[in-house]
Amino acid sequence: MILYSYFARRFLIAIMIVSGVFTGIVLMIEVVEQFSRLKNNLVGFSEVVELTLLHLPALMYPIMPLIVILATLMMFLGLARSSELVMARAAGRSGMKNLLAPVVVALVFGLLLVSVFNPIVAATSKQYEATASRYASGTESVLSISAEGLWLRQGNADGQTVIRALGSNLDGTKLVDVSFFSFTASGTPLSRLQAASAELTQGAWNLTDVKKWRLLGSANPERDAQHFPTLKVPSELTREQIRDSFGTPSSIAIWDLPAFISQLDRAGFSALQHRVWLQTELALPLFLVAMVLIGAGFTMRHTRFGGTGPMVLAALLVGFSLFFIRNFAQVLGENGQLPVYIAAWSPPVAAILLALALILHLEDG
Repeated sequence: MILYSYFARRFLIAIMIVSGVFTGIVLMIEVVEQFSRLKNNLVGFSEVVELTLLHLPALMYPIMPLIVILATLMMFLGLARSSELVMARAAGRSGMKNLLAPVVVALVFGLLLVSVFNPIVAATSKQYEATASRYASGTESVLSISAEGLWLRQGNADGQTVIRALGSNLDGTKLVDVSFFSFTASGTPLSRLQAASAELTQGAWNLTDVKKWRLLGSANPERDAQHFPTLKVPSELTREQIRDSFGTPSSIAIWDLPAFISQLDRAGFSALQHRVWLQTELALPLFLVAMVLIGAGFTMRHTRFGGTGPMVLAALLVGFSLFFIRNFAQVLGENGQLPVYIAAWSPPVAAILLALALILHLEDG
């Protein structure tokens, strides 16, 4: 048990060291990137730091598997150079037993990433997008799906318009049974539009079968209501902005994804991308275990056997290849070319089996 604790502690220290190095590198690059992106806007250093810190979790989260395999290489190379693995084998412990503690640590680390860090990334990503949009253009638009239908907000410094619809097409540009609630910049209700349908065109929403209530300056809005067969409502929204507002699964906490997928289905949107993301996130702990096994399989030999450099290079190449295959399978799943569960679970399971085969081949047990 003491040796298990020792290996686990060494692996945790390696993960923290590699994570710290990558965090520092990403932080410096992102600060420069934010300065370059906002150089034409009147923002100061504090705003740049704010955006950098909000964006940092989303930048670090995808590279966690690479951090794990680098930490694995760091730990086992250190154990091999100090002959601690040789002493463990001399004490009667096989190579597979020496892997038990790092594998358990990777599994627990993956569970913490999915259950704790994932919601943090989702929250900071949404805040980053809203803050960056406000600093860059002074406007922001937000779309959400709820049990009551689809909600969309558009606005600028002159006021806000909240849009509610019971249904829509797949990209949110054609709405059914839609209401437009307009507010002044101070938040005072200005008017309400109720339409049978609305379609987003260049610079405006085209409404049909419209009823309009003036809420500001009218003693009896229902009495003064007007009917129009068609009506145009100015809008700066585009199809891409609407799709991006709700089409990024990483901006939704994993605990909220199942309910959000159901709401997308009820609103008429395709939830395939979100289903693939959910299953990919659930498979992340196994993927980290696969990275540990791959890194260990190439570096558990003693350094006196030589060839340490090529073995480390081979481990990195295999790890990067697996990382690419996982992302490629995810894209195929999002496009509907692979079933959801195969796209999400087959890369980590196959990687674990291949890594175990490599370890059993190289280790005499």
